[in-house]
Amino acid sequence: MIDFPESTKTNRRIPKEAFYKHLSLSTALKSKFVSDISRIVAEKSLTKENLNLVKDSEIKEIILLSIELKKQDYDQRIIEAIAKGNPHKLVFLMSYEDQRQLAVYYQKLYLTEWMPENKVELHLFGDSLDSIWSGLVRQIAIGPDVQSSSNLSLDDQLDRLREIKLLQQQIKKFEKAAWRETQPKKKFALYQDLKKCKEQLEVLKRG
Repeated sequence: MIDFPESTKTNRRIPKEAFYKHLSLSTALKSKFVSDISRIVAEKSLTKENLNLVKDSEIKEIILLSIELKKQDYDQRIIEAIAKGNPHKLVFLMSYEDQRQLAVYYQKLYLTEWMPENKVELHLFGDSLDSIWSGLVRQIAIGPDVQSSSNLSLDDQLDRLREIKLLQQQIKKFEKAAWRETQPKKKFALYQDLKKCKEQLEVLKRG
């Protein structure tokens, strides 16, 4: 469930041309707006006023942009282009048939897995648009169960996420190499490396 107040509802359809005519795009990427996207709707607008927030923020508006796709394997550069070319902070809800995907651009593009509509979750945490934005990025980039009260900053959490993914890749690599290795000494060395990586991964996951 996308848990945004009724006061944030806009449901304003935006022509695709409104995006790609004002963005610096290659001809090929402009054509992707036509081939990949069916329609774009600004579903929600989060502001200090409609959320009754007291604290001021550098961020003035967060928009939930719903994008209905013509195909599931869309060109993700479209999302990056829209995010980079828009002055507001954007959260994307991608839709293809009965599947949904959340996306957000924060230094890079973060995407959730595709899921049924009833599995989509987004909640608002914080007393300012700045903290709400950080919470939304956390939920999409890291996971819906992430705690907004974490002692780590958003950047530190994302750095840790990158380290976790790198370690997971290394673990797979060592497991594959150890399984193939026939020489006992080399096999033992690989298992030692594998053990170290797994220990480091557990430490990172515990926070």
